[in-house]
Amino acid sequence: MKIHAVITALENFANTCLQESYDNCGLLTGSSQWECTGILCTLDCIEKIVEEAINKKCNLIVAHHPIIFLGLKKLSTNHYVERTIIKAIKNDIAIYAIHTNLDNIKHGVNKIIADKLGLINQQILLPKRDMLMKLFVFVPIHYAEKLKNGIFNVGGGHIGNYSECSFSSPGTGTFKAGEGTEPYVGKIGERHYENELKVEVIFPAWLQNDIVKAMKQAHPYEEVAYDLVALENKYQDVGSGIVGELPEPKDEIQFLAEIKAAFELQAIKHTALTGKKVEKVAVCGGSGSFLINKAKAAEADFYITSDIKYHEFFEADGDLVVADIGHWESEQFVPDLLLAFLQAKFPTFAVLKSEVNTNPVGYFLA
Repeated sequence: MKIHAVITALENFANTCLQESYDNCGLLTGSSQWECTGILCTLDCIEKIVEEAINKKCNLIVAHHPIIFLGLKKLSTNHYVERTIIKAIKNDIAIYAIHTNLDNIKHGVNKIIADKLGLINQQILLPKRDMLMKLFVFVPIHYAEKLKNGIFNVGGGHIGNYSECSFSSPGTGTFKAGEGTEPYVGKIGERHYENELKVEVIFPAWLQNDIVKAMKQAHPYEEVAYDLVALENKYQDVGSGIVGELPEPKDEIQFLAEIKAAFELQAIKHTALTGKKVEKVAVCGGSGSFLINKAKAAEADFYITSDIKYHEFFEADGDLVVADIGHWESEQFVPDLLLAFLQAKFPTFAVLKSEVNTNPVGYFLA
């Protein structure tokens, strides 16, 4: 199996077009055409991880955080990033990063946190816009089902938890076939009238090529009349953070204790308690201060994230409790997610989880 097959599976799960503009997801070292000897899943890729991959005969590291983030101007041994890249290149180790694109899918990083806390009725906290398109295509009535099935099979027609969503309206299409054509119906040089359906299907923008290809394969006409329209609708399955509800209200102190236990924390930084029962909770793995006000707007009682700066804690303003549980701590289960996904996709292949704790932060508890 080539590394390309693994990349294809990962990008079908969390397409790189979903990454934030500042991010650097994708294949960072190596070639997608290499034969894959094994896959090592990790949160961070540092020298110890590359050494582990070498020892375990895995030539593909799938990491959440990109080791090359701000770009490199030189390759020496003076910095841990440069040393990591040198070691990977010298040993033919491919490094693939799946970062904010994995953060931004509904079944990604934030769902792990929400599930650990037992949240129900989960929804994306800040859905993304401009991620959806709509196809309008005109097809003879008797080919409509074949065409729709082809589009559905490649991912079109999903709205929330509903699939195979479409709308059809009848009408009459006209065309006159010119010289050199082979019309499906009608005669060359004569205007033809055909009973058709206008089929409308919504789909994620990154599936455009697959959708158009499937549509043309299922359509009987030589020249297919269709329109592609970009939508401004929010895409409820893609975006930042998750908000959900606890099955039953909990005391704030009790809930803090449950967070501490669920993530095996030594400490939790948090704002002043409000004295209210905790019913609605928002979460965001990694650096999530940008969602504090979104959590407030969603009427969350708790917002759990990390990397909150001193002045950002004031944004809670008594409306909710903001809890900073640590960056590594909030994303520590991401390798488990990657492991489970890749083992399901490649059940007979060596997919391993790193045994190296990459957390760079320690706590001194007297």
